[in-house]
This record gives sequence, structure tokens and C-alpha cells, in this order.
Amino acid sequence: MSIQRTGSAFGIDIGGTGIKGAVVDLATGELKTERRRIDTPHPATPEAVTDTAAQVAAAFDYKGPFGVDFPGVVLNGTVHTAANVDPAWVGTDLVAAMSGKVPGPVTALNDADAAGLAEVRYGAGADNDGLVVMVTFGTGIGTAIIYNNVLVPNAELGHIELDGHDAESKAAASAREREDLSWEHWAKRASKYLQALENLLWPELFILGGGISKKPDKWFPLLKCRTELKIAKLINNAGIVGSALAAHEAQLG
Repeated sequence: MSIQRTGSAFGIDIGGTGIKGAVVDLATGELKTERRRIDTPHPATPEAVTDTAAQVAAAFDYKGPFGVDFPGVVLNGTVHTAANVDPAWVGTDLVAAMSGKVPGPVTALNDADAAGLAEVRYGAGADNDGLVVMVTFGTGIGTAIIYNNVLVPNAELGHIELDGHDAESKAAASAREREDLSWEHWAKRASKYLQALENLLWPELFILGGGISKKPDKWFPLLKCRTELKIAKLINNAGIVGSALAAHEAQLG
């Protein structure tokens, strides 16, 4: 599938602890500017978060498409879930809330979807046109499904049932820290989760990211599943890059 990737766009990654942004070179997926980060305000209300995101954008001499990712389900620009930010976000039109605060058209999407797009176009999945599933292990478990370079948005597969529990409550990186699990014990849980996903979807590739991907040597060799596994390459920049790419493609129609 041929994807037009030229020029630049601005990506903003809204997280529970920080809001980051930069201008992205869409030909390479690399940041054209230094990344700007500001702590996420608390309480993380829609007004406070969008004001902070606007401050991130204002640090750059940029006018053009803006992509904004958010840690929740985003349908047609509207937020439907908000696990790690203020519950007032549910029902908020993120596109409308940001549009008056940045100098360009706004596109909004889920944060795991943004990371998955970035990894498939520029990172660990760049040579794979089949079914790719990105899994981010962090405070929760984020997932993105991409088939033939096309995103299937808002796949909340971190919440599938696993041994009678919400999967992310047992297999997220936060569960390892909360329960003081060894890497071996946690890897058994993560493997069981990945095996459940592959039995449902039969992907050609799992891309594994999130905060835990900074230390892959501790756990990656311990994972067991039949699907090919790769560590995410873009790490902390994936959300920014994927958001910018989504904004660019939205302008292409």
C-alpha cells in the first residue's frame, strides 16, 4: 500500500504524567525540533490539559496540521473513556477543545493507536504489511491493530478477561511493580496475555512498547508465544510521531 509521507506536521502526546510535542519530519518519522514537555496538570481537566498542550505548541514557530493523542477511546474526535485523567474528559470533543488553541487543523486519536501507527510506518513494523498488533505495557496495557498499514482504531484489548481478571490488572508493567513480581513471574503473565491475543487475532507480528521497553534484556527473552516479537523502536517519541502522521493523513482526505 502506497502512503504519501512528505512535509511536516505537529504531534502532541497527552499522558497521565506529561504532555509532549514536536514537529515531525513525515518522510523519515524523525523529530525536526527538540521535544517540548510539560507536566500534566492536576486535576487533569479538559481545560487545564488543553491549555497545557497549547503551551507546548506555542514553544514552536509552526503553523499547520496538529495531531493530538489521548489515553482513552477517541471516536470522531470525542473522548469516551479517561482512565488516568479527570473523568470530566468523558464526552469532551477534543478536536473542538484544541482547535481554538493551536494555529492549524486538529486531528485526535487514541495514544496506543498513535504509537502503533508510528511503529508500523517508521519503526519495528516498517517491513510488515500484514496484521500487526502493538502492545504497550505500562500503567495499563494499550493495544493497536494495524492491517496492511491501515489502523483499526480503539482496540481496547488490554481489558480482555484473563483467568477471571481484567488482563491489565495482572499483566501491565504496573502490576509487576505493585506485586513486586520477579521478571520471570511477570513474563509468564505477559506470555499468557500475548497467547490469548494471538489465538484471537493470529497476527504476523507483535510490537512491544511502553515504559517497560526501555529494559528489554530483562524480560524480552523470557516471553513465549508463537507470533514474532519485536521491541518498539521509537520509544518515547512514538505518540508524537503517530499523532503527526494521523494529522497529515487527515488533511489528505
